[in-house]
Amino acid sequence: MKIRIRAAALLGLAAPFLWGCGPKPPGSEAPGHDAREPVVEAARTADPAVFWNSATVYFLLTDRFYNGDPANDLALGRAQDGAVLRSFQGGDLAGVLRKLEDGYFEALGVDAIWLTPFVEQIRGSVDEGTGKTYGFHGYWARDWTAVDPALGSAEDLRAVVEAAHRRGIRVLMDAVINHTGPVTPLDPQWPDDWVRTGPRCLYRDYGSTVECTLVDNLPDIRTERDAPVELPGRLIEKWQREGRLAAELAELDAFFQRTGYPRAPRYYVMKWLTDWVREFGFDGYRVDTAKHFEETVSAELKQEAVQAFTEWKRAHPDQILDDLPFYMMGEVYNYELGHGRDFDFGDRTVDFFDFGYDGLINFGFKREAAGPMAGPLDDLYTRYSAALREGALRGRVILSYASSHDDGAPLDPEREDPFGTGTRLLLAPGGAQIYYGDELARPLRVEGARGDANLRSVMTWQELQRGEAADQVLQHWRKLGRFRRAHPAVGAGRHRRLQAEPYIFSRTLETGRLSDRVLVALEQPNGPKTVPVFGVFPDGTELVDAYSGRSATVMDGKVRLDTPYSLVLLGEPSGD
Repeated sequence: MKIRIRAAALLGLAAPFLWGCGPKPPGSEAPGHDAREPVVEAARTADPAVFWNSATVYFLLTDRFYNGDPANDLALGRAQDGAVLRSFQGGDLAGVLRKLEDGYFEALGVDAIWLTPFVEQIRGSVDEGTGKTYGFHGYWARDWTAVDPALGSAEDLRAVVEAAHRRGIRVLMDAVINHTGPVTPLDPQWPDDWVRTGPRCLYRDYGSTVECTLVDNLPDIRTERDAPVELPGRLIEKWQREGRLAAELAELDAFFQRTGYPRAPRYYVMKWLTDWVREFGFDGYRVDTAKHFEETVSAELKQEAVQAFTEWKRAHPDQILDDLPFYMMGEVYNYELGHGRDFDFGDRTVDFFDFGYDGLINFGFKREAAGPMAGPLDDLYTRYSAALREGALRGRVILSYASSHDDGAPLDPEREDPFGTGTRLLLAPGGAQIYYGDELARPLRVEGARGDANLRSVMTWQELQRGEAADQVLQHWRKLGRFRRAHPAVGAGRHRRLQAEPYIFSRTLETGRLSDRVLVALEQPNGPKTVPVFGVFPDGTELVDAYSGRSATVMDGKVRLDTPYSLVLLGEPSGD
């Protein structure tokens, strides 16, 4: 029997977040546990591609998000002497937990939180030509087996994952297997049989993209080698000081005995990365720099992660969300949906979907989505929907974004139109990534900052206290995000343009267990408006406009509404 999607969450739980630009009602920051219909959520998660293509993923740099525990701000003796925005700023896992408990992510309709790497970073700093820089971002690993004390403890991490799961939100771990952290006076280089220090990548072909270092002083792990290597002496000494050497060595022995893998560098790192899944129940990986190591390594990593996730579920039956399998998303830099399944290195192409990846980040959206709503944007929506439903990417997932931590050409670099950015992104077919602060128009250019530090500024929570501008942007993103989460057709349904001017389109989703349909009308008049539904909903259908929270019934093929907004988001409040 088909299940008509129910919008109970949108009408009940989400209702407090569908007000206009006035004061927020008391307690509005803490909506509590997600109250969506369990049967509908089960239908949505029955197909992983439907779930992830309709998902909203919130990507945050933990150090820049929220400072929940000032006591760890100067952990490991790191000083606040970096260039602008290149020292640790105090954000931590306690801060992420605080915002989870406040209901911040639920209010945005977030399905999954993607955390930057939380493993222990290099202790020193480097000068990349932009001033002294520390590993605040998480991509400069020193010890894959420990949480960086500046972000908190392993128990803090466990608390974040468990709090997210209680709210029906998944957590993605950022997995780095391509490189170690840079060499500093406090951080010796890993042994030569573990890493290469040159040549630097030229990106001319496969070899000059994979068997190379991304930048100077970023040692590249020799992922291609099968020859056994010994653990670095400094790592053994560290574990000894921390009183866990025997346990770590015993676990390594058990891992290599179980798998039969040689003690090659990549397998050590795989063991360490999958331990976090086995212990904490991470729901998936975002794999860093995926095109810079052999694609076969990704397939091996996925296999081990699936095993670890299965073991975690077996050990924690009371914490299992559903039967959705472990998810792996790759950062294949410059991959775009238009590439289909093949990424071209110049001398060869690789289908990363054949090597463990369920989804890839779509680097094309932020460029393609610029321009008017109708016309070019509709062409993009049509192309995305067709590729994901009938084309080469059928059954696969893409994740589009408007801004990110290392993309210097975001959709709206000056934050001139955060409302339009939210509309374009959160109504796009496929998965949508909110980069922390997109929903507050956090500045992407900061005085004194150089390079990618501009993209990594501290979350502007204070703007919510100073005036209505940031709050208005936030409410817009919340309404769209909740609509997206309540209606999987928005991201995973079939797109159809119904009218060019003013722009109206529909999305419909029909699977064996799920039926959903929505209609979106843009550039409508503020105040009374009549919106034709073009047969998407028959006469007599009760609909809810998720943007205003108002209800209406289809009569003579139209819906009549009186709202102060130009955007209308129509869906059914209840069904079969």
